[in-house]
Amino acid sequence: MNVLIINDEKWTADMIREDVSWEKCGIHKVFTAYDAASAREQIKQGDIQILLCDIEMPGENGIQLMHWVREHEYEIECIFLTCHANFSYAQEAVKLNCLDYILMPARAEEIEHVLTKVVTNIQQKQANRKLEQYGARWIENQKQEAYEIQGTKKNSEAVIQECLRYIHNHLEDTELSVNQLADQCHMNAIYLNRIFRKEKETSIGQYIIQERMHLAARLLLDSGLTAHTVAEKVGYLNYPYFSTAFKKFYGCSPQKYVERQEDSHENKD
Repeated sequence: MNVLIINDEKWTADMIREDVSWEKCGIHKVFTAYDAASAREQIKQGDIQILLCDIEMPGENGIQLMHWVREHEYEIECIFLTCHANFSYAQEAVKLNCLDYILMPARAEEIEHVLTKVVTNIQQKQANRKLEQYGARWIENQKQEAYEIQGTKKNSEAVIQECLRYIHNHLEDTELSVNQLADQCHMNAIYLNRIFRKEKETSIGQYIIQERMHLAARLLLDSGLTAHTVAEKVGYLNYPYFSTAFKKFYGCSPQKYVERQEDSHENKD
């Protein structure tokens, strides 16, 4: 854990750096800055967890610097140092969620005591965050296992047939996707895609594109609709995107496809 000492009186900052037993407090590195601007530059570089910050400094004071820290959402704790027992400072420190407030001059032992409490508090927060992350992962794993167990209870063929019916009935839906199908079937999306690929030898996403292109081709030839309208009928609100997908699937643009089919019918006649 690293500390940044901020004090416009260089000798005070250097004295604190020399007198405090940092390792005993759980501190690995100590940095110094003699004004708020220099402090901001060091904070931007990262790897600062605690500020030992003087309040009364020329120009931007410690309170203003800490407002900047909070506005930029740095995960940094602050211990304010001041020579005056000013109640308004204490109130502002509380608003900024600062963990302590030391009246100077203070003995090294007092600073060490406060630092140790702050380090312990940070370590507890980190432990709680790891526990929450572990809990979230555990819950997600349990959900996936439950989905897979539920999926195995369903006949795979029946699940696939349910998917196919839903896809064919919702080709116009721009939100049609693997996740939507998974919600419909009450299954995990990854597991559903796995059994779909096993049964149909293609992914759900590719199958949706395939069926949309087949429907688009039929509509272009038989419905009398414009290519733009056909695009909307098969779930594409962006016509250039539809045209690109159609060309990738059939090897030509929608207009060219219609012309080729018409020429083919005329030649047969």
